[in-house]
Amino acid sequence: MHIPKKILFITGSINQTSQMHQIAQQLPEYDCWFSQIFADSPLVNWVIENTTWADRTVLAGQFRRNSETYCAEHGLQMDYKAQKNRYDLVVYCSDLIIPDRMLQTNTLWVQEGMIDECTTISKWVKKLHLPPYLAIGTSLNGTSNICDVYCAASEGYKGYFSDMGTQAHKIMVTGMPNFDNCEKFVDNTFDMKNYVLVTTSDIRECYRPDDRVGFIKRCVEIANGRPLVFKLHPNEIFERAIAEIKENTPEGTFIYTNGNVNHMIANCDELITQYSTLVYVGIALGKKVHSYFDVEDLKRLAPIQNG
Repeated sequence: MHIPKKILFITGSINQTSQMHQIAQQLPEYDCWFSQIFADSPLVNWVIENTTWADRTVLAGQFRRNSETYCAEHGLQMDYKAQKNRYDLVVYCSDLIIPDRMLQTNTLWVQEGMIDECTTISKWVKKLHLPPYLAIGTSLNGTSNICDVYCAASEGYKGYFSDMGTQAHKIMVTGMPNFDNCEKFVDNTFDMKNYVLVTTSDIRECYRPDDRVGFIKRCVEIANGRPLVFKLHPNEIFERAIAEIKENTPEGTFIYTNGNVNHMIANCDELITQYSTLVYVGIALGKKVHSYFDVEDLKRLAPIQNG
């Protein structure tokens, strides 16, 4: 009797989880299981179980709840912390936290979004060989060289990961499931057009400084009288963000806390972002885009479009 090999997909945000699901859907001949990202470190697990410090990360809080709800709704097999099975392959979307025992099998890393700016903290963490999650954010994601194979969004990102420490021969340019067929978002039912769209980031919730009021005022300047639409990041404190927008934008500004943001991008005239992978949807669809990153660099890093 043929026993299918088992694959464990490590999930995180809804974006990460849905991408892992899409990959698993292409592998019906395998026995696919899912687990929210986890650590075996006693210290990290103590923080998760006894404090709220990790609730704004993919280790806990709404990220884990939303991911596990998604898996349950889609009938996916769950094995949190890989306690039920032995696996032939583990697929990660982050190599910032990988327990040593998971490295006893084959590992594959899939890029899930934009990589945060490399900061002074990131460089010191790398130089001192500290755990990469101490850099705070995703600036070192994909750079640990710890997995067997790395799947990058573009040649530009392959170069970045290689420059940051992952061996180039391990890296394959594959694109990203949620960002490699952006043309499909043009056919949508979102009922607004001809506006400037602002997609915010959860910078403050990730314990980094953000001049949000200054950013909002800059958005008003760019819109220059055109309708403004804000789509808030799901990890933001909505009440605070909404109050700031209402206080610093013209009457009639639209604010969304949910909805299909890809369709919103497809229908906009111009896209303003902070640190958001969504800028790549705008680039792929030929929109004029703004970002805290250099736009020309983003065009070089933009995910390939596989259709």
